[in-house]
Amino acid sequence: MADGPTITTIAERAGVSIASVSRVLNGLPTRQETVRKVMAAADELGYVRNAVARSLKSRRTHQVAFAMADVGNPAYLAMLRQIQPVLKAAGYRLVLHSTDAVAADEIDVLHSLGERYVDGLIMSPLRVTEQHLEMLRGARAPVVIIGSVPEGTPVDNVRADSRTGVKLAVDHLHALGRRRIGMVNGPLDTVPGAARGAAYREALETLGLPYDESLVEIGDFYRAEGGRAVAELLRRAPEVDALMCANDLIALGALDVLRAAGRRVPQDVAVVGMDDTDLAAASWPSLTSVSLGSAERGKAAAELLLDRLRHGDREPRLVTVPPRLAVRASTTGEEPAPYRAEGRPRAGRTRRSGAAGRTRADEMEGGRS
Repeated sequence: MADGPTITTIAERAGVSIASVSRVLNGLPTRQETVRKVMAAADELGYVRNAVARSLKSRRTHQVAFAMADVGNPAYLAMLRQIQPVLKAAGYRLVLHSTDAVAADEIDVLHSLGERYVDGLIMSPLRVTEQHLEMLRGARAPVVIIGSVPEGTPVDNVRADSRTGVKLAVDHLHALGRRRIGMVNGPLDTVPGAARGAAYREALETLGLPYDESLVEIGDFYRAEGGRAVAELLRRAPEVDALMCANDLIALGALDVLRAAGRRVPQDVAVVGMDDTDLAAASWPSLTSVSLGSAERGKAAAELLLDRLRHGDREPRLVTVPPRLAVRASTTGEEPAPYRAEGRPRAGRTRRSGAAGRTRADEMEGGRS
């Protein structure tokens, strides 16, 4: 066996047909017992599948790419945690691209589809330019976009309804008695920045609140930039009593700045984020946030791509994931106690009380927060 084991020798060792071995090694549907026998025989014989030769023959690489703006953003990590197992179960490996929201990098990823290094692409761009659309119309492999693209773009599309999400947040703040509701947004030339900024104005109008330019600050979708933007907004409009932040990272930056400025959350300023990432529940105080279904969007995108790989001639599909509001301490003042001191009864949730919005925990601890 100088040339190494072949599918013929594997078939003989496993006691199955050569066709069955071929199906198993190419990831095609096969009875589990046959798969077990073939893989056991392959391992015993030291067979190593030649992925390059297999991809040349089948024109399939069994790889899928996921291109996102920022691999450090928990919203994209939530997508990734759902995309990976869906693709893995179907026999695909995942290749990651973090583009830093640079349009040229995203265009390069779309262009490289012609090199057939992957069978398909899931992309979540912050900006969608005319060049993006041109590349999508001529894409050499199936593409699913997580985000909004113009109607008629010939790709499968998974969207969040961030406009409704912003309305949920602003309505919640208004119901709590907040009337000077500020907005800290990301760049307006991005898809989410434009949508969330417009939704904020619409939500105020619906509630009969005036739109005040001094209560709006534009930063970027990062914690440090969020903090800088909030500091500027507080300098210009110190009377602000609530902040609608365009994502959780901006909101965490807001909490940093408010804490440093001696402004209590939520007694002085209530804060809402968007994305409802793991960081929202872990922050102190815990962050009220609008979930845009990052995990659900990731799973839906992976399923759409797999379906497209199997049925390439179907019409493009649009999936919209509805938002939901996760209410926590940054708006209501209610927070589970972080620990239980020895010999003391377990603390319950603190409750807002009194017109000034002081909590029972404030009263017990002399007003500290």
